[in-house]
Amino acid sequence: MWLTPNSEWRNRYTGWPALKKLEYMDALMQSIRNTTARIVNTTEVDPLSKLRKTFRQHYKNKRRHYGVDHPNFYDRDLRRLFSESPEFAGNITAAQFLARNRRPTRRLVASWTGIYQYTIDQVLEEMIARSRELKLRLAVPEDQARQEFAVLLTVQAMNYLQGGGHRVFL
Repeated sequence: MWLTPNSEWRNRYTGWPALKKLEYMDALMQSIRNTTARIVNTTEVDPLSKLRKTFRQHYKNKRRHYGVDHPNFYDRDLRRLFSESPEFAGNITAAQFLARNRRPTRRLVASWTGIYQYTIDQVLEEMIARSRELKLRLAVPEDQARQEFAVLLTVQAMNYLQGGGHRVFL
């Protein structure tokens, strides 16, 4: 698996610590693209046609097996900006709002804190997932939400960094 050609991956990973490694790997792959493989093995280990489980199902089962519930690190803070109340049913979802403001807010927080954008993105990903689970919608004006979200993300990213991360890897 490799980066999709013409996918603007350089722009997407600007500021990330992994960018140099991706550029190195891209150059390496370009240098060997016309080279014939030394070992050709056509044996399929697990043919795709026989797989019946998605990654989502696989990791959901693992989380259940190890007793890892989705952490609620963000619930209280997310509910300050977003709500599941019926009166906000016409507003955009919190997940949509967070995704729409992801890149500029991530860059802003990174520039003020010195935290890698990759780390901030991990926190953002968890917040978006949790917002979806809670079915939250925007409960304040967008300008206010953008400003308060930048503060919220800064605090959560710092907590994430200080605590060694919230995620349980399976």
